[in-house]
Amino acid sequence: MNSGAFDILLEYINIVFLVFTLVLFLLFTAMGYLSSRSSIHYRNKNSVGDISRIMASPLSPSITIIAPAYNEGLTIVENIRSLLSLHYVNYEVMVVNDGSKDDTLQKMIDAYDLQRVEREIDPQWRSKPIRGVYKSRQRSFSKLTVVDKENGGKSDALNTGIQLSESKYVGCIDVDCLLLPDALLHVVKAFYQRSRKRVIAVGGVIRVANSCRIDGGVLEEIRLPKNWLARFQLLEYTRSFLLGRMAWGRIDSLLIISGAFGFFDREIAMEIGGYDTGTVGEDMEIVFRMRRYMHERDLPYTVEYIPDPLCWTEVPEDLKILVNQRDRWSRGNLETLFRHKDMFFNPKFGRLGMLSYPYWFFYEWLAPILEFLGFFSILLFAYLGILNWSFFLAITVMVYAFAIMFSFYAVLWDVWSYNQYTRTKDILILLFCALIEPFTFHPIVVWSAVRGNYKKLFKINSGWGSQVRKGFAKA
Repeated sequence: MNSGAFDILLEYINIVFLVFTLVLFLLFTAMGYLSSRSSIHYRNKNSVGDISRIMASPLSPSITIIAPAYNEGLTIVENIRSLLSLHYVNYEVMVVNDGSKDDTLQKMIDAYDLQRVEREIDPQWRSKPIRGVYKSRQRSFSKLTVVDKENGGKSDALNTGIQLSESKYVGCIDVDCLLLPDALLHVVKAFYQRSRKRVIAVGGVIRVANSCRIDGGVLEEIRLPKNWLARFQLLEYTRSFLLGRMAWGRIDSLLIISGAFGFFDREIAMEIGGYDTGTVGEDMEIVFRMRRYMHERDLPYTVEYIPDPLCWTEVPEDLKILVNQRDRWSRGNLETLFRHKDMFFNPKFGRLGMLSYPYWFFYEWLAPILEFLGFFSILLFAYLGILNWSFFLAITVMVYAFAIMFSFYAVLWDVWSYNQYTRTKDILILLFCALIEPFTFHPIVVWSAVRGNYKKLFKINSGWGSQVRKGFAKA
């Protein structure tokens, strides 16, 4: 290749990077605008009316909260106590013991005076064998059902709960998540606030509970995490849930509901066969299939999103566990995108095919890979002496400034809308995290995504990986 042709190639590469960057800027600016509009609309709409009336109404629909548990003996009793204290009448807590090897089941039996009961089980439903179903002898724990089954993974445990439930709606959560007392009231309101469209699923914001004070399953005090990894994740969750998913919900194009806090119309979930046990990205995959089911039958529907801080969970504070988690998320993204590849720029699926799927393809999946390869390309170009330093520095400063601005906006919007962290020091720490995140936390996320894609593409089986938790602070 002669010098002139090579220079033209480099110019084309520069143009591609510039266009890709500008498109992302426009996309994230639009997301910020849409999420802000949606938050204001949600607050205005919910500023009137008393949701506590839902709890007292005899017409309140039934909800089953399904919580898979595997080796949760250290915290299972307190976690269940928290779920049993929700402000709602017609609900059931179904804990699915997924073949735990510790004393999880025995602790539940002892703490809640459980006895084995008969329960009709559909032999055609696909899930690992059920060893037994337990109910409490005490009336005060009548809402609790414990299912003991052979180990089959989180998706299989959730499917068991969906099949055994007799409620109109099912909530699929992590057993160690903390739900605020009025969480179900907000969920039910979200299911019933539409008149022309059927609400098939409701998701919500996930908040970081690390270092918060929890007593008896109740959130007593909100504190900023002491661990720096947890702080970066708090910043990331604020951007993702409060801005990103809120924006997609605004245009009815949300493609993922967090596995820690997701509620579904049981009838539709049963029609599609429940969760797919062959993927590690089950929370994203089930939303894809539920949306496809409604689209292909031309049925009016929607997926609702709740910005209220109703669910709090513990995020990894160990680097290895964090990398394993993001590795798994990346594999799940790739699996789901591949299985539904016919949606890519397919007008048949409306905004899902023309906007949501391409976003997940180019940004959630492809962008980390391009960023990883781009880093080594820069090193190679610099070594060969062909790097356009003025262009490189200009676009780097531009990307960094925009990233900081977007993160600052997320933090300050959260302060204005929900004001969870009231100390000025906490806000300044989060803003400092935003300043250094591109050089510290973000490379970890990129590396984890690349590792996950590598494992998936080369069929290296890693499963879920270890997800050891420290437990909530009590003082």
